[in-house]
Amino acid sequence: MTLIAIIGAFWFDVPIRGNLFLLYLAAVLYLMTMLGIGLLISTVSQTQQQAMMGTFLFFFPAMLLSGFAFPIANMPRVVQWITYVDPLRYFLVIIRGVFLKGIGLDILWPQMLALGVMGVVMLGLAVLRFHKTL
Repeated sequence: MTLIAIIGAFWFDVPIRGNLFLLYLAAVLYLMTMLGIGLLISTVSQTQQQAMMGTFLFFFPAMLLSGFAFPIANMPRVVQWITYVDPLRYFLVIIRGVFLKGIGLDILWPQMLALGVMGVVMLGLAVLRFHKTL
């Protein structure tokens, strides 16, 4: 993440206006959530091919529904509701807020809270599922 931030700031002249500590904290929460999802997929799968297909079936739609490629406001209302379970949606709001707008935790706390809750739930489910497979 540090390398991407440096490239963005110096090569593409994207200013970093916010607190980098907040960006790293958000990255830790996002990684915790995504690791939980990955572990949950791996505990549900019985073969490597199933795990790869499950990963593809989760991450590809998650990328499309995150607001990265298409604005969430332009999506149909039903699809907009589905995006609330996508961790990347919240992380992108945090990245844009910290990098471009310089906003802090006082405004970004709902996104941070959502990532934290999702991370705890996903890791908890993965741990429970892992214990059942032993």
